[in-house]
Amino acid sequence: MSRQVSLRPWQRDALDAFTRRRSDSFLAVACPGAGKTTFALAACRQFLGGEPRPVVVVVPTQHLKHQWTEAAARFGIHLDPEWTERSGLVADMHGIVTTYAQVAMSAGALAVIVRNGVVVLDEIHHAADERSWGDGVKLAFAPAACRLLLSGTPFRSDDSPIPFVGYSFGDYGDAIADYEYGYGEALADGGVVRPVFFPRFDGHMEWRGADGEEHSATFNDEVTHDKWGGRLRTALSIDGEWLPTVVMRAHERLMEIRKTHVEAGGLIIATDQEHARGIVKLLKRFHRVDARLALSDDPKASQVIAQFADSIEPWIVAVRMISEGVDIPRLRVGVYATTTVTPMFFRQAVGRIARWTPGQRSQRAYLFLPDDPRLRVHALGIAQSRRHSIELRIRRREAEEGEFDEYLGAERSEEQQLSLFAALSSTVVDAGGSSSDGVDPTEDVVLEPGDLRSFTIDLPPPPPLPGRVGDLEGVGPVRSRHGEKKRLRDRNASLVADLARVAGLGHRAINGELNRLAGIVRIDDATVPQLARRATEASKWLDDPASFVVGRAPAPVSRADRRATPVIDLQDDRDAGHPGASGAVEPVVVDATDVSSRLAALRRTLGTSAP
Repeated sequence: MSRQVSLRPWQRDALDAFTRRRSDSFLAVACPGAGKTTFALAACRQFLGGEPRPVVVVVPTQHLKHQWTEAAARFGIHLDPEWTERSGLVADMHGIVTTYAQVAMSAGALAVIVRNGVVVLDEIHHAADERSWGDGVKLAFAPAACRLLLSGTPFRSDDSPIPFVGYSFGDYGDAIADYEYGYGEALADGGVVRPVFFPRFDGHMEWRGADGEEHSATFNDEVTHDKWGGRLRTALSIDGEWLPTVVMRAHERLMEIRKTHVEAGGLIIATDQEHARGIVKLLKRFHRVDARLALSDDPKASQVIAQFADSIEPWIVAVRMISEGVDIPRLRVGVYATTTVTPMFFRQAVGRIARWTPGQRSQRAYLFLPDDPRLRVHALGIAQSRRHSIELRIRRREAEEGEFDEYLGAERSEEQQLSLFAALSSTVVDAGGSSSDGVDPTEDVVLEPGDLRSFTIDLPPPPPLPGRVGDLEGVGPVRSRHGEKKRLRDRNASLVADLARVAGLGHRAINGELNRLAGIVRIDDATVPQLARRATEASKWLDDPASFVVGRAPAPVSRADRRATPVIDLQDDRDAGHPGASGAVEPVVVDATDVSSRLAALRRTLGTSAP
């Protein structure tokens, strides 16, 4: 594997700062889409220095575990995303990927694993989502030699302190980052993030409040804070006219973009699961689009997201599944149809459509919004940073720090007593004027081939793996070891099923003999070479059944002669409830002719010839 990696300017600068760190903890804050994962993995390689130290990555969601596994493999770092406290570490992995929820339950075991190693805490602000999560993170990773903290939004709406993060006033004030890279800087650099525009739509809403009283207002009307939630919820109602109108405008914009960027996609962030299902029906009814639906309680949600990311389908609808960290670079249009109005969630939503992708000179992105005063403040802060950065690019001056404006007065949307609350009607008001966001034809980031800057640096080699038998030939650097092991496990399971049908033996007996031949106790603990060897032995058995006798072995099978007659003890099958489990086990000899006949019949069924 190459020891060289190409980094963006900010990633190189952040890596330099990481190398010079004076603390065990390092907080890197970078806007969504900037490439925090690449920086973090380069930093891990730098820290490891070719030594076999453990690596632990902690992420907010199950989907991100597999995303990190694949990314780490490209750096020669192999991580197990299916680790549990009970399973332990396998020999051919450098470490594990786990979630904050798992850390809370397995803090003691992780404290042992990470000792003298490095832990990457992705989106570290999640460590305080629940008190048990924060306590678990502190207990589990205090023994780590290095803690690399990543975040695009290093603050929490409830002001809870984040573990291992320093603040300007004790546990309060602003988080102190060791390196920070904002949206404005990224936009000025070019080739990192897209310019995001915010078409905002006013409306006239009528609703019955939690007190049973009827109200009506536009987003420009001054109303008391207790009515903000009802007004916004009414605008987003599936049964009104506001949301269908805004979705129509967003769909038209996406179809226009797809004329030059054919795989461009759109994301609609819904309020809850029922709302999300209603939006899917809306897209089908009015636009004849079969939108993807990603819900957190769907066990196939990660698969839905991955399939959408690799497709050219136009729309995906989600509640929170795609709010943070999930990488779908082709997203160019978003609809903010949720009542969650915190600055952190808003910036995360912007980040889903802001990632720059190679191949397009111009990549404007659009997030369609209710003109709610809280969302308006968030959008104007980012828009101001966008305009400033584009002006800097036009003048070819070095980018100055562009910060997000923070609206401290923003609150979470009010909880509604749904038994009394009712959205009565909603219509869009002056859609043409309020949806412009001041877009100027010259306000764009256009990149020519020579505009992108990168730096190639040398990294230490990936660390060796203690106890590893050897690498499987032909495994490329972009294939994760976890993915290869899954493929080989599936291959082994298929071969065992074929052997069970052909030889008339139980799965347990066959698995036991194959484990013995591969030199393993449990298949979950097997390395890639051991799984490959196990599959080879199963294939030999299937191809030459006449050479195998089933019964107790009078002597162990010689390693020098892999085609010598393996013998299987049926005791396990009988202990599992088969007839005769309580009696002595006599050797059972299977007629080789009968086995060959069964194999021939099976292959005729499959359309192949018998040996």
